[in-house]
Amino acid sequence: MTRIYLLPFLLLAAFCLQAQQLSLFTQYRDHIGIINPAAVESDFLAFGQNITFGANYRAQWVGLENAPTTQTVRGSYLYADGSGVALMAGGHLMNDQTGPTGFTGLYGRIAGIVTSDPEVGGFVVGLSAGAVNFRINSSEIRLRDQGDVIGSTDQSQFFPDVGVGVYYYHLVGRNDDYFYAGLSVPQVIGLDLTIQNDEGEYVTQRVQHFYGMLGFYKFFDNDSFLEPSAWVKYTQGAPVNVDFNLRYYLPVNFWVGAGGSTAGTVHLESGVLLGDATEKSFRIGYGFGYSFSSFGPSAGTTHEINLAYSLFH
Repeated sequence: MTRIYLLPFLLLAAFCLQAQQLSLFTQYRDHIGIINPAAVESDFLAFGQNITFGANYRAQWVGLENAPTTQTVRGSYLYADGSGVALMAGGHLMNDQTGPTGFTGLYGRIAGIVTSDPEVGGFVVGLSAGAVNFRINSSEIRLRDQGDVIGSTDQSQFFPDVGVGVYYYHLVGRNDDYFYAGLSVPQVIGLDLTIQNDEGEYVTQRVQHFYGMLGFYKFFDNDSFLEPSAWVKYTQGAPVNVDFNLRYYLPVNFWVGAGGSTAGTVHLESGVLLGDATEKSFRIGYGFGYSFSSFGPSAGTTHEINLAYSLFH
């Protein structure tokens, strides 16, 4: 029996900074509901908008053949009236491709906010559930012996997937600034993807990822705000990776941001908001990343486009 571990990054395993199997995001605050099913969307904290629809395209390590690409579509709704326990619901569709391997997942999420007023703050418990299709183009994967391949038939299997998270947010200070923090395991069910053919059995193993997130919205009198944030990632067998970011939203509906990670990467972002931020608005964001690790010049750059439509209802 032949075993292949971490197959989704087989071609890039020598370069993978943190043995990360789940998709990454440069503009991670805009994907906080994917990272943590209990998280309140940034549109609600920043602008008071409780309905958000978004789409994202990310191309990682541009310049390397068969480099990862990720596409997502997402939606979220927060029932902002009343007190006691407020509800939040949403979902997302994600497609990720790395060389001959990829996955597509469809998820729904639901969360309860224990609060006296959702606009003031609360403690949130969330759950996501869905199904993931893992696929392998077998003929493109070569094993240790030259010419030895898994097979000529593409492989595809479906698996259930569950994520859990907790989240806390609250107004602080005289300017009604927001503090938020959360912990999550977006993939609770680990799995072994087994592929069999006439030559033997091949297994790729996925493990749980543990995420932490921390941030603060500092609002100013001119309708601008500053948001420092951090995303902590831990996967068994890999070092802890911390991603830091600082974003400044200008009063002219434009924002800029910059950050870096303990893995030796840096990223920049900017974007524009069209419409009224307190009612209906459309946002276009762009993120750029580069690695200063030993393989950075070979891996190329990372580019990410994020679109979002938000409103208050």
